[in-house]
Amino acid sequence: MTAPPRGRAGRPPLTEERKAETRLRIARAAVELFVAQGVVATTGEQIGQAVGVSARTVWRYFPSKESCVRPLLSAGIDLVAARLRDWLPGQPLEQLFEDEFTDAHDVPAGPDRATVGALVRLTRTEPGLRAVWLQMYDEAEPVFARALAERAGPPADDLRTTIRAAMFNAALRAAVEHYAWRTDTTAGPTTADAGTTDAATADAELVATLRSAFTVAAEGLR
Repeated sequence: MTAPPRGRAGRPPLTEERKAETRLRIARAAVELFVAQGVVATTGEQIGQAVGVSARTVWRYFPSKESCVRPLLSAGIDLVAARLRDWLPGQPLEQLFEDEFTDAHDVPAGPDRATVGALVRLTRTEPGLRAVWLQMYDEAEPVFARALAERAGPPADDLRTTIRAAMFNAALRAAVEHYAWRTDTTAGPTTADAGTTDAATADAELVATLRSAFTVAAEGLR
């Protein structure tokens, strides 16, 4: 009598949602370690230990320790592109993202602002992270162009759309860097028991910086 087929041995495959969650946990842990001891001193083993996975798992998700931070940045790019697609006719550009920072319910669960701020500050002194930061913005530009094309009508490869996306991309990066580099460089990611007053003040400063940058960029985007 032929034995019935046996089920697949080993662990069940991870869902895409669980994979994304693991990638984000690795990204957060990497930034915290980079802030605490620098990129050079941080190993894949340490990053893995911080989230309860092996170094092999870290390298399965990321080709280098610097690239571990990509999920934090890509989540922000996806958020920005979504808001661009929802940009209403006649709505001031400088108001486009205000709700994302003033309403806690609208803030995405992925890239918390304290962690991303710490990461952006590191890009000023860590060449490997700077390369990842600039590469992400290079990859973001066509994403923004497609979002603007969906809103306005002209194709994403239209020269006007391409220029508008480049202007918006540059304004966004300049605003984020301007804000992050002028915050306390000795402060790492905010802990869970941090005061809400300081967080609210930081949010207000970020909103003001973004508003100023987008006010300038809006002259060429309307």
